[in-house]
Amino acid sequence: MSAPAPAHAAPLRLTSTQWLICVIAAIGFAFDIYELLMLPLVIGPALKELADITPAKKEQFAFWFSMMFYVPAVCGGIFGLLGGYLTDRLGRRRVLTWSILLYAFSAFAAGFSTSLPMLLFFRTTTFIGVCVEFVAAVAWLAELFDDPKQREKVLGYTQAFSSIGGLLVAIANGLILQYAKLLPEISMPGFLSFLGGSITDSHAAWRYTLMSGLIPAIPLIVIRPFLPESPKWAQKKASGTLRRPSIAELFSPELRTTTLITTAMFACSYGVAFGAIQQMPQIVGGIDAVKAETGEKVKLAKEKELEKEPDQEKAAEKAKAAAGRVAGEIRQKKAAEYTKAQEIGGLVGRFGLAALVVYFASRRRLLRFFLIPGFILTPLIFIAFARGHETTFFSADISWIPGFHGFHISLLGIGIFLAGLFTVAQFSFWGNYLPAAYPMHLRGTGESFAANIGGRMIGTPFAAVTQYLALQSFIPGESPEAKTAYVAAGVAGTLFFLNLILSCFLPEPKPEQD
Repeated sequence: MSAPAPAHAAPLRLTSTQWLICVIAAIGFAFDIYELLMLPLVIGPALKELADITPAKKEQFAFWFSMMFYVPAVCGGIFGLLGGYLTDRLGRRRVLTWSILLYAFSAFAAGFSTSLPMLLFFRTTTFIGVCVEFVAAVAWLAELFDDPKQREKVLGYTQAFSSIGGLLVAIANGLILQYAKLLPEISMPGFLSFLGGSITDSHAAWRYTLMSGLIPAIPLIVIRPFLPESPKWAQKKASGTLRRPSIAELFSPELRTTTLITTAMFACSYGVAFGAIQQMPQIVGGIDAVKAETGEKVKLAKEKELEKEPDQEKAAEKAKAAAGRVAGEIRQKKAAEYTKAQEIGGLVGRFGLAALVVYFASRRRLLRFFLIPGFILTPLIFIAFARGHETTFFSADISWIPGFHGFHISLLGIGIFLAGLFTVAQFSFWGNYLPAAYPMHLRGTGESFAANIGGRMIGTPFAAVTQYLALQSFIPGESPEAKTAYVAAGVAGTLFFLNLILSCFLPEPKPEQD
C-alpha cells in the first residue's frame, strides 16, 4: 500500500441539493445494473416461452442467447458514445433524466414481448438508456464537489448502489417466482397492440421481472423539477468558455494512451463479468444438489400429470411440459441464490474500494489490490463449479423473509461471493478514475468511449463468446453446464491476466482537469 494521499481541509457537509443529486445518481446506478442483470435470470424462460428454445437445442439456444447479449451491447455502445458527446454538449442533468426514462419504460415494454425480435428490440433500447445513464451520472457527481477526497468518496459510495441493484433484481426475481400466480394477469396493452402476437403465459415470472424495471422512473418524475445542472459545466457554458467536445481529441498525443488503455481494461473488466460470473444461470443445473432436486421434483410432476389425464398421448405431452417448467423453476431459484451471493460480494468490493481509494496515491496499486487475488481465485472458483460438488457448511430456512427460500453457506457460495467482490470492485474503480482522466469538455465523451466502446461493445459480448466456446468438442466436461463453467474459468483467468499486464501502462491522472 502506498502512502496516504495529501491531507485536505475537512470537507463541507452535503447540502440538500447535493443529497438530492446523490440520491438520484444512486437510484440510477442501482437500476442500470438491475436492468442489465435481469437478462441472465430471464433469458432461459423467455426463450422457452417465446420460441420453445431450451439449452438442449444447443445451436438455437447459443444463437439467441448471443443475440440477446451482443446486439444490445453493440447498439448500446454506439448510442452510448453519442450520449456521452451529448452529455458534454447539452448538460449532465438533461441527458441523465432522459436516459433513465428510456431504460425504465423500455424494460416495462419488454415484459409484453410476444416474439424474440420484440424482446430483442426493447432489450436494446433498455441497454442504450443504461449506457448513457452511467456516463451522465458520473460526470455530474464528479463536478459537484470541489474537495478531491470528498469527490472520491461520493463517487465510490454512490456507485456501490449498483451492487445493491444487482442484489435487488435477484430478490425481486425470487419474490416473483414465489408469488407470480397471485399477481394480475398480463395482457397486451393498447399502445403495443400494433406489434401483434399474443401472450401465452399471463403469469410468467420473467415478464414481471422485466416490468419491475419501471420502478426508477417513479422517483425521477417526482424529483426531476428540483434537480440543478452541474454548476461547473453550467458556469462554463454560460460564460462561453466551454470547449466543444471532440472524439478525435481523445486520440490526441496527450490523451491517446489514456483512451486506449482504459478502453481495453474496461473491456476486460466487463468480459469477466459477462463471460464468467453472469453465466451462473447456465451453470447451476450441473451442480449435484440441483440435479438431485430436479430429478425428484420432475418425477413427481410427471406422475401428477399422468394421473390427471386419461389420454396417454396428451398425458405424455403435459408431463413433458410440466417437467420442463419444474426444472426451469429450480434452476432459476438456484441461480437467484448464487446471484445474491455474487452481488453481496460485489457490494463488499465496491464499499471496500470507496473506503480504500483515499489511502492509495497510485491508481495502479489500488486496482491491483483487486486484480491479483481475482486472477488467482476466479478461475479456480469456476473449475469448482464445473465439477459440480457443493459442500454446504450451514443451512437455515428463511423463507419467511420475502424473496428468500433458504440461507446456505457453501464452498461454491463463498467462491461466487469472492468472484463478485474482485470483479465488481473494478467497475467502481473506473467510475472514480475516468472523471479525473479527462478535462471537463471531454469528460462525458471520454468516459463514454471507455465504458461503452470498451465495456459494452467489446466486454459484454464475452457472454456470447463463452456460450460459443462451450459448444466445442475440445472443451472438457460431460454436460453443457460443466463445459460452460470450464470456459468461464478460462475467460476469467485470461482477462484478469490481461488487465494485470495493461495496468502497468495505465496513466496516473493529473490532480485537476477542470
